[in-house]
Amino acid sequence: MSQRTLTVGSPWRVILLFTVPLLIGNLVQQMYHVIDAMVVGNVLGVTSLAAVGATGSLLFLLLGFAWGMTSGFAIPTAQAFGAGDLRGVRRSVAAGALLSAGVSIFLTIVAPLIARPVLVLLRTPPELLDQATTFAVISFLGAGATMFFNFLSAIIRAIGDSRTPLIFLVIACLMNVVLVVAFVAWLGYGVGGAALATVLSQLLSVVLCLLFVRRRLPVLHVQREDWRVTRAELGHHLHLGLPMGFQASIIAIGTLAVQVALNTLGADAVAAYTTATRVDGLAIAFLASLGLAVSTFSAQNYGAGLMDRIRVGVRQSLWMSVAGGLALAAVLITAGGPIVRSFVGNDAEGVVDMAHWFLVTNGSLYVVLGVLFVLRGALQGLGYTLVPTLTGVIELVMRVGAAIILGALFGFTGIVWGNPLAWVGAVVLLVPAWRAARLKLATTATPSGASAAFSGPNAFGGSDTVKDTTGVGDNDVHADAAPMPLGVSEADRDMAVSLLANSVPDEYEPHDDAHGLRHSTQASPQPSPQPRS
Repeated sequence: MSQRTLTVGSPWRVILLFTVPLLIGNLVQQMYHVIDAMVVGNVLGVTSLAAVGATGSLLFLLLGFAWGMTSGFAIPTAQAFGAGDLRGVRRSVAAGALLSAGVSIFLTIVAPLIARPVLVLLRTPPELLDQATTFAVISFLGAGATMFFNFLSAIIRAIGDSRTPLIFLVIACLMNVVLVVAFVAWLGYGVGGAALATVLSQLLSVVLCLLFVRRRLPVLHVQREDWRVTRAELGHHLHLGLPMGFQASIIAIGTLAVQVALNTLGADAVAAYTTATRVDGLAIAFLASLGLAVSTFSAQNYGAGLMDRIRVGVRQSLWMSVAGGLALAAVLITAGGPIVRSFVGNDAEGVVDMAHWFLVTNGSLYVVLGVLFVLRGALQGLGYTLVPTLTGVIELVMRVGAAIILGALFGFTGIVWGNPLAWVGAVVLLVPAWRAARLKLATTATPSGASAAFSGPNAFGGSDTVKDTTGVGDNDVHADAAPMPLGVSEADRDMAVSLLANSVPDEYEPHDDAHGLRHSTQASPQPSPQPRS
């Protein structure tokens, strides 16, 4: 079986093992961007490289939104899989696929039409505009391939397999490099060839994912009746997907503001920031991957009703993030200068100094960033949408504020402080939000059996008995996973109430049992039994 449940085994171990393929995938993507830039820059020249770079924020704004949204679509899949609700898994896949198709069609039609006007609005230099438009239009025409690779990867990870999407990603990246060389260097297709190479590589990865699902993952095989999704099911997936998409878009908007401020400081500042962000992206890949792993872990265990296990796993992940953040900070603080110099050479000491300052400032607060990734991932996996979205807004305000205010007062140094301030502002909200969620988990009963974790009708169209072929349990299980609320969720309402509370009574304070799990000293109310069909 390729799928694997994250509901058994030592929490820190299964989270770490799940993180490793995600980390490698992140690093592979980062390295691809470096190689792609080298090919375009060396073959076509600096102007073409700048034209491709000029589209980065626009592509990130729209395609990043699509990526975040598909990640949200996979959360109900992970929850249903954790509960042993196979029918719910299939219907979640169907709902996510329909929504992904709709967004793909919209982006494919609308985005190419607005690409040039938006680039003009962003004050793209005239000498870059034609090539930038070509690159953006071709990229948007292939939005469907990008969208469905992200969606298929997300649902495969949702059932516990983070290794297979990594393999397909590596294959796609290798093909991308080969095609970029062929289209740009040999066939002379220009920047359009670079964009086409990416689209074709993503299309190959979609085909590989579909073949893998068909041959190896029967749990994801959608049947004819599963396609008859209801408005409530679509709304439920949008309720989780849209906020995660907006978070990605908010980051892109903040990047645009920073870019405008950097442009006023000169070429050295732009070069220093660009170089430092590449190194920074490689450094934080572990922390970002850990946060994504925690999200899947929380979703599966929430579906299985293993509330204590979620709390233990998040606590252990926080310790891993702290250790990782300290190690990464030590590397960047002590070796950041030589690392930057390997990018820009020995004749740009001003650039090296500014980039090193960026790495020292950011690296010093990687511990905070690690906490941010873990807590936000945990809340998203539990189905909370309000607080994670608000943290994105806080990050946007902090980054834009630093770019405009601190940039005007302190120049490059002020702009650099945008990221750390954004992280601190987000964590200030996430810590009490996670405490409220943790206390709720502590006072929620953990029934025996995965499907007994919830009462009430199935979120995906009723309660039926299905054969467990996932390895979650040895016996038949009931598909009784409770629906996540629509609109403003019950989870978000409870979160708001908890955050407004001045204190928590002592009798609700959790304590460790002999197995390292935490329980509340307050007796947890048992859910009322519901009739099952």
